[in-house]
Amino acid sequence: MIPDYQSLMLPLLRILSDGTEHGSRDLIEKLAAEFKLTDEERKELLPSGNQLLFDNRVSWAITYLKKAGLIDSLRRATFAITDLGRQTLAQNPERIDTKYLMQFQAFLDFRSSANITREKDGRNAAESDVQTPEELLDRGYQQMRKALASELLDKVTDLSPAFFERLVVELLVKMEYGGSIKDAGKAIGRSGDEGIDGMIKEDKLGLDVIYLQAKRWKPGNVVGRPELQKFVGALAGQGAKKGIFITTSSFTKDALEYAPKNETKIVLIDGEQLARLMIDYSIGCSTHQIYEIKKIDGDYFEEK
Repeated sequence: MIPDYQSLMLPLLRILSDGTEHGSRDLIEKLAAEFKLTDEERKELLPSGNQLLFDNRVSWAITYLKKAGLIDSLRRATFAITDLGRQTLAQNPERIDTKYLMQFQAFLDFRSSANITREKDGRNAAESDVQTPEELLDRGYQQMRKALASELLDKVTDLSPAFFERLVVELLVKMEYGGSIKDAGKAIGRSGDEGIDGMIKEDKLGLDVIYLQAKRWKPGNVVGRPELQKFVGALAGQGAKKGIFITTSSFTKDALEYAPKNETKIVLIDGEQLARLMIDYSIGCSTHQIYEIKKIDGDYFEEK
């Protein structure tokens, strides 16, 4: 289990108690070994996917110890214990966390200047104690994204078939299929074959064609294997080998496990994935706010 960033503070300080300087990567490796993390745990990412979870927690443990004056950074990404850090270890604390660090004026000043306050709600306060600021930000982002996806899916299921068809076209074009909106629009709905709603260019040059099936179904109407088999049969009738089956609902287990025995390849997109793609490619939604997360540029402060 990956320890929270506060549980890393005391072990980190003990590693630095050897009196030598340690780089951040060295600290990460030593702490990972001490907590016996598996390769899978080492590879786990923040919800945003932008950083390794354990590395992020070590980074924040370092930051908080440094703000309290227990460690110092003498060179870029290199840390050493301070006299105050040695005095702290000499007291043999059972745990060092943000509550413990509140006894140090430097940390109190940091908390005050950063306007870091504890939430009134006990559950949220407990979560903020174990999650780094980036984890909390990522979690909030994922919650907002999930809520938006749900709202988008509700809107999509209430659309007319023609509107839904245009939405699918616009999405695929933004994903760099189908050439232009004009070209793709001409292709959709032209087939007229049972089990096929339309076709779209695989690339801008039209070297290959992908056939489409779009089911604007309510969540309770699940797409089963028979619908996929019908679609595969329709593809065979066109001499086609590539298809995309999009639904606003979901697929049964049998449908997800279905694999045609010929060379036909089918991509399945359910309602949840459709909503996520709509968010990623700004279909039916727009940017409301942008937050830039910036960090120190160590190269800038290197004196030549």
